[in-house]
Amino acid sequence: MSKPDFSSMTRAEFRQYILDHRDDTEALSIYLERFKSPDSKVFPAPQTIEDLENFPEIHREHLENKRNQA
Repeated sequence: MSKPDFSSMTRAEFRQYILDHRDDTEALSIYLERFKSPDSKVFPAPQTIEDLENFPEIHREHLENKRNQA
């Protein structure tokens, strides 16, 4: 079986391919590399209840970023 040309696929097409071919780890790796955002923030998991105090602000910021990208 020959693989499709991933570079010509749209994000939606590539995502559907990944969902249909879950065992294709090479495709998943290419997808993750191609569509990861260089501006995305990585936050550590909360360790205490106090860590969760910042969650509403972080969540609001995340939603605003998603709205701006759409």
